[in-house]
Amino acid sequence: MSLLLLPQPSTTLSPVTVSAVAARTPFATVKPQRQRELTPKATLSISPPATAPNAIPPKKVLVPIGLGTEEMEAVIMIHVLRRAGAEVTVASVEPLLQVEAAGGTKLVADTDISACSDKIFDLVALPGGMPGSARLRDCEVLRKITSKQAEENRLYGAICAAPAVTLLPWGLLKKKKITCHPAFFDSLPTFWAVKSNLQVSRGLTTSPGPGTTYQFALSLAEQLFGESVAREVAELLLIRTDDDNATKEFNKVEWSVGHHTPSVLVPIAHGSEEIDVVTVVDILRRAKANVIVASVEKSLEVLASQGTKIVADILIRDAQESTHDLIILPGGTTGAQRLNKSRILKKLLKEQNSTGRIYGAICSSLAILHKQGLLKDKRATAHPSVLDKVNDEAINGAKVVIDGNLITSEGLATVTYFALAIVSKLFGNGRARSVAKGLVFEYPK
Repeated sequence: MSLLLLPQPSTTLSPVTVSAVAARTPFATVKPQRQRELTPKATLSISPPATAPNAIPPKKVLVPIGLGTEEMEAVIMIHVLRRAGAEVTVASVEPLLQVEAAGGTKLVADTDISACSDKIFDLVALPGGMPGSARLRDCEVLRKITSKQAEENRLYGAICAAPAVTLLPWGLLKKKKITCHPAFFDSLPTFWAVKSNLQVSRGLTTSPGPGTTYQFALSLAEQLFGESVAREVAELLLIRTDDDNATKEFNKVEWSVGHHTPSVLVPIAHGSEEIDVVTVVDILRRAKANVIVASVEKSLEVLASQGTKIVADILIRDAQESTHDLIILPGGTTGAQRLNKSRILKKLLKEQNSTGRIYGAICSSLAILHKQGLLKDKRATAHPSVLDKVNDEAINGAKVVIDGNLITSEGLATVTYFALAIVSKLFGNGRARSVAKGLVFEYPK
């Protein structure tokens, strides 16, 4: 794996590429406020995993959220920093702990922001999104917390709209090199504004959008824990700096769903990988697909792999009542094992294959398709730890593999490519490029 050195907090940097997923991002102008009708919606509750007793106090991170917060930015930040070893607290700036994010996903915070006013954090990281960034800006408690963070020379960061909409009015950008979402870039002080995917300047880290969140979060992880930890997390996330093998397609067929809006079923279970779930659901909803999240558990709520609670739209038994153009299985080792126990899901997958409809698997969930005999004569990819065990036609090194009506991905940081490949197959390259611009993500050539 090739991972370029992430900057230290005392430096000002030019664009630094950390990942194929997050780093090679063009600046495209998109509407500052994104409103999408999402039917149905998934609800997420972010809860920190239990911390084992340790002689060294854990690094404490505050991630505030509000109405209209960008959910991909929030969830990826939380996931990456927890993998690095941080104790992440998600705090609501709204009257209630539950907030509706920019794409319609509902997030439930760990606590109210007022409960954090007397606490000391090693890092305060602000996700973007509109009107989420404005809601953060209007929270006086958060302003005081972040201002004190800057005054006492502790780390703080902001992504997407938050540098311009939140930090600028607070006066926390003075004499610092900064970047932000292209739609807000002209609001920044001209001399200090830099068009790049990442800026680290005197304790402040900024980045332009969802498509650069991995790079942003890894930079924060390095500043908290050091280069070796950041490199280790990047490897766990399957981040690479080349996209020569982004997507490979075999036995090419047209994915035709008629004139109706494509229906996409995403089954989830305890232990499902939350980055896989959130990325797929968000990107496909941006493309105007009808995405339904279905729990295979007895309840709608599931606990994902890194402590994120996801409340599904329906139970899997209710998914039998409709025909779905595409079924996508998210990764996560425990999640895949629990998905494989669902008789209803296995029945739906077999019907999907027998009728020639589309199905896909991410990361370790390829094992489910293998056990059901749905990989016969099919080329596929998956997480390296499971790939050689389940498929003789494995394509090593490819982020995404399409073979007829089957699409597979390695998982985690490659899921953005996976979701955009689905958008391209269902709606065409034009729609995929448009969605990628909204993400501030460079669409693969």
